[in-house]
Amino acid sequence: MSGSPGTSSETKKPSWSASEAGALLDAEVIGDGSARFGTLSSLEGAGPDALTFVRSAKFARGWDESGAAAVLVSRAVYEDPSVGMEPGEGRAILVVEDADLAMLALLEAASKAIERTPRAGVHPSAAIDESATIGDGVFIGAHVTVGAGSAIGDRTRLHPGVRVGAGVRIGADSDLRSNVVIEDRCVLGERVLVHPGTVIGADGFGYRPSPDGGGVLKIPHIGGVEIGDDVEIGANSCIDRGKFSDTMIGSGTKIDNLVQVGHNVRIGRSCIVCGMTGIAGSATLGNGVTLGGGCRIHDGITIGDGATLAAVSGVMGDVPPGVTWGGTPAGPARDFLRQMACLRHLPELVREHRSHERATGKRGEGEA
Repeated sequence: MSGSPGTSSETKKPSWSASEAGALLDAEVIGDGSARFGTLSSLEGAGPDALTFVRSAKFARGWDESGAAAVLVSRAVYEDPSVGMEPGEGRAILVVEDADLAMLALLEAASKAIERTPRAGVHPSAAIDESATIGDGVFIGAHVTVGAGSAIGDRTRLHPGVRVGAGVRIGADSDLRSNVVIEDRCVLGERVLVHPGTVIGADGFGYRPSPDGGGVLKIPHIGGVEIGDDVEIGANSCIDRGKFSDTMIGSGTKIDNLVQVGHNVRIGRSCIVCGMTGIAGSATLGNGVTLGGGCRIHDGITIGDGATLAAVSGVMGDVPPGVTWGGTPAGPARDFLRQMACLRHLPELVREHRSHERATGKRGEGEA
C-alpha cells in the first residue's frame, strides 16, 4: 500500500437535463426534455434550477405555481383526471411508477456527484502498527491509529481521528467517519458506514455490590462486537462489547444517531433503530424489527421478527413477531391509542364527577 498522504477529489455539482434524468429513471418525459436542473427540492421551495417531486393529487395541484424546472410524479397521480398536470413552457414532467423511489435514485446519483471521495493513501501523521494488515486502495487520514494485528479491508476509508484497536477486523469498502473508535477485537463486515463520534466495543455497563458494602465492583467484559455487512451506524452512538460472547448487529441493519446498544444485545438483519433509543443488555431483536425514536428496551427481552415499536415506547416484556406496539409499558398500538384518548378526557370526567357529588351531596365509596 502506498505511503503517500490521502487527498480528496474535487467536488462536482450535479446537473441533468430532463431527458438525461428520464433515461436514468426509465421515466416518460413530457414537455421540454432540454430543461436542466442541478438541485433537488420540495415543491414549495423549488427554484428554476430545481427538480421537485409529487406523490399525491393534493400536492400535484401546486405544480403550476412552483418555479421548478422539472417534476417527478407517480403515474397514478399523473393519470388522475382531477389533477390535469401540464409541463408549461420550458419545463418538464417526468412520469414514473413511484416518485419516492425515483427521487431516491436521483439523491443517490447526486450524493455520488457532490461527495468528496478520499483517494487511497496514508497520511504522514497516521500511526499504524507494523503488524497490522492494510488492504489495497485504503484511505487513512490524519491522526488515525491502527492497533496491533488489526486488518483493514480493500478500499476502506478511515477518516481523520479514527482509532482502531488491536485485533480488529474491518471488511472491504467500509467507511469510518471522523473520530470513530473501534475497540480491541471487534469485527465489522463489508460496506459498513459508521458516522462521526461513534464508539464500538466500549465496556458493557456491569457492576455488583462490593462484599464489604462500601461500593460497587466493576464486572469485566471480555467479549467483542460483531457487525454484519451493509450496516450503517449514526453519529455518537455506542455499541458495547459483550461480557463473554459478542454483541451482534445483523447485516443490513440501520442505526440512527445517539443510540445505545448494551452488552450482549443481538440485533437481527435489516432492522431500523431510530435515534435516542436505548437497548439494555442481552435483549434480542429479530429480523426486520423497527424501533421508533426514543424507545427503551428492557434487558433480556425478545422482540419478534417484523415487529414495530412506536416512538418513545417502553418495552418491559417480550414482543410477538409482526405486531405494532406502543406506550409504556408497551402493548398493542390500538389499546395504547384508546388509553391516550381516555386520558385526554380524564380531567373533564373528574370535573363532572365532582359536580355530581356537590349536586347530590354524595361522596364516592371510601372517600372521607
